[in-house]
Amino acid sequence: MTQFSANLGFLFTELSLTDAITASAKHGFDAVECHFPYAMPAAETKAALDKTGLKMLGLNTVKGNAAQGDNGLCALADRKEQAIASIDQALEYAAAIDTPNVHVMAGVASGDAAYQCYIDNLRYAAEKAAEFGINILIEPLNPYDAPGYFLHSTQQAEGIIDTIAADNLKLMFDCYHIQIIEGDVCRRLATLLPIVGHIQIASVPDRAEPDEGELNYRYVIDSIKSLGYKLPIGAEYKPSGATADTLQWMNRLR
Repeated sequence: MTQFSANLGFLFTELSLTDAITASAKHGFDAVECHFPYAMPAAETKAALDKTGLKMLGLNTVKGNAAQGDNGLCALADRKEQAIASIDQALEYAAAIDTPNVHVMAGVASGDAAYQCYIDNLRYAAEKAAEFGINILIEPLNPYDAPGYFLHSTQQAEGIIDTIAADNLKLMFDCYHIQIIEGDVCRRLATLLPIVGHIQIASVPDRAEPDEGELNYRYVIDSIKSLGYKLPIGAEYKPSGATADTLQWMNRLR
């Protein structure tokens, strides 16, 4: 049976993080994941996870100043100190709540200086994360939702992972983003699975429940199963109503 993780950056957002964890367990999710949990003390998050028996699979480094257009810091050559601080913050929080993955956000940038900065920061992140047994994830984002984002294809991500050659540096394969950027999701998954650390789903093109749109997730999930992937799949979609009222897809896709 396929397991699913509730992405609390999009689901149960009317609740506090700890209450959203509780709601995720109540409604049948097998795990949770989060974008930016930092407003909630790690001890309270850990207590909610322990009480429900759920694991938080991943969290992100901060965006920076989102109001000014920041979407991550780690490829911004003129903000390296802030980027390192964001990595340290994320790893400290992840270690405190026993989270196995940290997504290091690249940010809006381009060019050789951005590439070298990103490589340097990812090397730092992977080395430090290894001390805690944590994986670092990188995720290509599509140009409609994240215009100008530095990491924008699986080929680029694969090259970066090969260059750094750290066992704990992995690809976050978000089917929504990859379908928009490149398509051919199932073949790409089959090819890239050895470097995939987490898989996420949402409908394309509206990023709603994964039971509509141009991707047939029954076929996609059967393909994922056939590849031997057994980790929970992240439900990172924008619910069309109250989250609890949008979960019919989960039983159909299990």
